[in-house]
Amino acid sequence: MTHTCIHWFRKGLRLHDNPGLMAALRDCKELYPVFILDPQLHNKSVGVNRCRFLIGALKDLDLSLRQLNTRLFVVRGKPEEVFPKLFCQWKITKLTYEYDTEPLSLSRDKTVTRLAEEHGIDVVCKVSHTLFDINRIIEENNGKTPLTYKSMQAIVKKLGPPKRPLSAPSMEDLKDVNTPCSESHEKKYRIPTLEDFGHNLADLPEEQFPGGEQEALRRLEEHMKRTAWVCNFEKPKTSPNSLSPSTTVLSPYVTFGCLSVRTFWWRLSDVYEGKKHSAPPVSLHGQLLWREFFYTASVGISNFNKMVDNPVCTQVDWDINSEYLAAWREARTGFPFIDAVMTQLRQQGWIHHLARHAVACFLTRGDLWISWEEGQKVFEELLLDGDWALNAGNWQWLSASAFFHQFFRVYSPVAFGKKTDKNGDYIKKFLPHLKKFPAEYIFEPWKAPQSVQQAAGCIVGKDYPHPIVQHEVVSKKNIQRMKAAYAKRSANTAKSLSKIQGLKRKPSSSVDMLKKKKKNNTSEPLL
Repeated sequence: MTHTCIHWFRKGLRLHDNPGLMAALRDCKELYPVFILDPQLHNKSVGVNRCRFLIGALKDLDLSLRQLNTRLFVVRGKPEEVFPKLFCQWKITKLTYEYDTEPLSLSRDKTVTRLAEEHGIDVVCKVSHTLFDINRIIEENNGKTPLTYKSMQAIVKKLGPPKRPLSAPSMEDLKDVNTPCSESHEKKYRIPTLEDFGHNLADLPEEQFPGGEQEALRRLEEHMKRTAWVCNFEKPKTSPNSLSPSTTVLSPYVTFGCLSVRTFWWRLSDVYEGKKHSAPPVSLHGQLLWREFFYTASVGISNFNKMVDNPVCTQVDWDINSEYLAAWREARTGFPFIDAVMTQLRQQGWIHHLARHAVACFLTRGDLWISWEEGQKVFEELLLDGDWALNAGNWQWLSASAFFHQFFRVYSPVAFGKKTDKNGDYIKKFLPHLKKFPAEYIFEPWKAPQSVQQAAGCIVGKDYPHPIVQHEVVSKKNIQRMKAAYAKRSANTAKSLSKIQGLKRKPSSSVDMLKKKKKNNTSEPLL
């Protein structure tokens, strides 16, 4: 039996290692590659850099599809409203897509799967956004969520290496496949523009990291040529404030699925082969396993992106201070290193992971005592690699709310930046109004004599703000506040652990549903 198939692109915006797409091509007579512009996900609340990256990824995907004599259909609307119309309009008999672990996505996919089945449509869901099937990791751990990196490593070791990535489809794979197109489709199903997202092009910063599969693969290969650098890579030894990135910056491409995480893993394995190299958790393989760790935690832990009713998260009485939050978000804290990092984030959509550590600590337990959930929202808006699971997990870690508990280790908003940038070149780049300050004062301009401030053309309190807090005072106070929160937490530790570790997690995903459902001869196994 031949099929008329929709392959639904979501995060996997690529052709290589796309098992869902390859499943769509099996016994396919007509193919409709679809991306749905969902107003719930794609709106003005998404930062301009992130929108631009998505547009670039969609353009690149469409170009690659056209080289295979098909195209991308960008459809506007809510999936649950759009799909029934497309099913009837195109006489669809098969729907394929990539598995997504996010709660909202699981709910959406469950609804779409039900609608498809009501129309007599076969549904195929494949795992390819993570190295492993996350549900299998939890099952391998007796239905419990691993809460430490070490325990995660032990499970992964039992599972063996990730599956090798699939090749991109070729003309041969599509030789008998047709995609009905007409002139009206060019306008009706066009790639969105930044104006469609409500962004002002006049304020558009220079693009540092163009979106798309081809750009992702090019950057991957450029890095893999640096054999010694790849083998010796240790994340903590990279610089948070170098003028050019000291890491791969491949995370946005993995987040949007322009680059397969399995392709990344196996290219690293190729480079490591027969050579002495660094090891997890600090190696590049280790970074990919961190991603897997937080994905697993997000699936197994309820209310993962919130403090309340999150069984692993320390309950802290954070302050509500809109003035402090705005100053942090808008780079007006009066601490040049913190403000430079937040400026880079807004301009480029990316900052080094240690820079993220510093600004996250500053916002939460270090200085401002504002909830990590507020920081999570800002990062979700501005980061190119903003990822629901990683964002929530890392904010809990950096605020010492979960996973990391050494709350007494606080980043200094002055000393930390000095370690790797004594002259303040990073600050001069992102805060040019401070560039004439001598190195002695550029991290602490409020200490500069009035004559130095005048010579620099920047008066503190007028041209640049005074520090909004006294770090030496508030950091000590906040350590005591965290100590009190931990004391309160310890009384509930046994209860919390039994809640998350003692209960078998009941699967609730579309994948589980599809696994159990008896299919006809066109059913596909999970990859």
